Amino acid sequence: METVLLHPAYFAPTLHYAYMAQAESVVFEDDDNYQKQTYRNRTYVFGANGKLLLNIPILHTGNGSHQKYRDVKIENSFKWQQHHWKSLQSAYRSSAFFEFFEDDLAPLFEKEQTFLLDFNYQCFEVICECLQFSPNYTKTKEFFKEPTQTDLRYTIDAKRALNVELDPYFQVFEDKKGFIPNLSILDLLFNEGSNALTYLESLKLK
Repeated sequence: METVLLHPAYFAPTLHYAYMAQAESVVFEDDDNYQKQTYRNRTYVFGANGKLLLNIPILHTGNGSHQKYRDVKIENSFKWQQHHWKSLQSAYRSSAFFEFFEDDLAPLFEKEQTFLLDFNYQCFEVICECLQFSPNYTKTKEFFKEPTQTDLRYTIDAKRALNVELDPYFQVFEDKKGFIPNLSILDLLFNEGSNALTYLESLKLK
């Protein structure tokens, strides 16, 4: 796979990272309009009761106009960071590798964040360090409706059906709910640890 075009996401799903791991280079779309119900501000993890949504609240303009993704601010009047971190601790404390990565991830939930896009890049950089993954990536400077790269921007849609069959790996609560594919990269990281990157590189992508 050559160059892929993706949106930066909040602890992006496994499939996002698989595309990145198998691409020669990555371009991140920074110049589009913000849209609701996407992985820009939400991620899904595996809790005791099944698939669990973690959503970052955002500040809306109030005038109905579109906001550029890069301009979207986080609504910090809610204690969303505390909630997300406690949810991750509850879901993954018993996983094989949570404690190994805990100190790397905790600071992301301790400092108040302003811009959603900036925060997503912070999360991305920490995840890459945890995966020991060094992707060759750049960021767009303008929006192209028909880009020259392999356009995977549609994968940001959280409601879109998965079009790739992902190989199962061990998940903490799979004995109760079965395997849940394409959760947050955190699920793969906490359960597979140093094997996570190998898993991403070995997936058969359409």
